[in-house]
Amino acid sequence: MLSVRASVLGNLAGKLVLDFGAGAGRHAFWAATQHASVVAVDLAFNEIVNAPPFFEALLADDPENGKGFAVQASGLQLPFAGNTFDVVIASEVFEHIPDDASAMAEIVRVAKPGGVVCVTVPRFFPEAIYWLLSTEYHNAPGGHLRIYRRSQINNLVQVAGLGVYRTHHAHALHTPYWLIRCLVGVTNEDSRLYRLYHRFLVWDITKKPRTTALLERVLNPIGGKSFVLYARKDSGVRR
Repeated sequence: MLSVRASVLGNLAGKLVLDFGAGAGRHAFWAATQHASVVAVDLAFNEIVNAPPFFEALLADDPENGKGFAVQASGLQLPFAGNTFDVVIASEVFEHIPDDASAMAEIVRVAKPGGVVCVTVPRFFPEAIYWLLSTEYHNAPGGHLRIYRRSQINNLVQVAGLGVYRTHHAHALHTPYWLIRCLVGVTNEDSRLYRLYHRFLVWDITKKPRTTALLERVLNPIGGKSFVLYARKDSGVRR
């Protein structure tokens, strides 16, 4: 389930990609199948401990695929030289970071001049509703610390030295899912409504029918759960 659009990121073959705050690695694994060399970074060891064997299994049958590596590190002090990565993806991570400005500065530092940075965060309107309905949704260790307005995430990126060139919304079919969870209880997996919608989402993710893909594309501008931003590091920025 990708938040980014391959058509916007462009051809990743032969490029060095950083998945910043990779979590379970969905974007890292996808980028590796696009013939890129990928580094998945996360502060939590339990999030990335299984990434190396998964990379190995994913890439073993196709010599044309890229390479994958996993590193445990803080997003405020990345263990990479400046101007290293062609593409940086930071998906659904900035809402978890107390010092988001410093984290963005680190991303800009390690991105190559002319490199692409893609940032996704929860969209303001549905996120605000979830916060109103359930303190359990965000008030937990490692939970969401803030709700970004579009202007705020744009400003965060631009102040760091990036130029925004494209935005869109994603995951409209997941907006009702989190609404249901907030209504019935975030940890309540016995709810019939929750189980039915969860089953639908699993079917959609695994089967990838064109009908729901088209439906979500139509609904994303109105009800997409995530805001997705693409920016480029100016060739004159040498951070």
